[in-house]
Amino acid sequence: MKQANQSITQISSPLPTDITAKTTLVGLIGWPISHSVSPVMHNAAFAELRLNWRYVPLPVRPERVAEAVAGVRALGLRGVNVTVPHKQAVMPHLDRWSPAAAAIGAVNTIIVGADGELLGDNTDAAGFVTDLRANGVHPAGKRVLVLGAGGSARAVVYGLAEAGCASIVLLNRTVDKAESLLAAMRELFPAVPMLARPFPDGVAESAADAELIVNCTSLGMSPNLEGLPWDEDVEFAPGQTVYDLVYNPAVTRLLQLASVDGATVIGGLGMLIHQGAIAFERWTGETAPVDVMRRAVNVVFDR
Repeated sequence: MKQANQSITQISSPLPTDITAKTTLVGLIGWPISHSVSPVMHNAAFAELRLNWRYVPLPVRPERVAEAVAGVRALGLRGVNVTVPHKQAVMPHLDRWSPAAAAIGAVNTIIVGADGELLGDNTDAAGFVTDLRANGVHPAGKRVLVLGAGGSARAVVYGLAEAGCASIVLLNRTVDKAESLLAAMRELFPAVPMLARPFPDGVAESAADAELIVNCTSLGMSPNLEGLPWDEDVEFAPGQTVYDLVYNPAVTRLLQLASVDGATVIGGLGMLIHQGAIAFERWTGETAPVDVMRRAVNVVFDR
């Protein structure tokens, strides 16, 4: 991390080292969080815009979530990001939720209002769709295949449906879990056909019709690089786009296979950056320096 911070200093404005009584604090709560790149990303952005803000990691044990949320307000923080395993646990302790957070059933960003009100928001869906568009992929009208039915899949399905995709097929080992997720989304987006199928049995049938394939599982994430949320006997098509939410490694085994078959491939680092940029803007009211945030994260991963 020391090397990463030195490099970030070279690629952006000098990182402030002082915290004064006028410094505005935001941070990250989760357990554990020592692996997070969010402090590096946000502090590089604050430095670039010369804002007297700091982003600090705040490890919170699961049994202390209620106290931590109360502390956000009591200590005068402007907001925090929320990561696993607290994205759902924080919700009962907030004053209100954004429509996205309510629909997804998880909060990844808390915004503290001028009156101390705690608003729970979710920037994952918007971050995902923003990154798709930044890569020239517009989900409106697309037939989509989503792999997995966890919290990430819920955000992705919400984002895709809100963006006007043509249809969504959700593959998961437990079909009941996939169907439960889709049942909630159908109520919000009745015009978007949604279908749950079993994994891996449904891969071949579902892949043939998909224009966009999104992996929302952790299979293939470092250090388990051989993990694969796919049937190796099923080929990808040159016209397809394959997006993997996993961002470490940069190119997962899934993306390697898809690339060999001629599909367009996108790793998940952009979603991480854009969801963070959206939170940054909601806290500060300033346009996030996305390129600076991206360079800061790339330094951490030595890319």
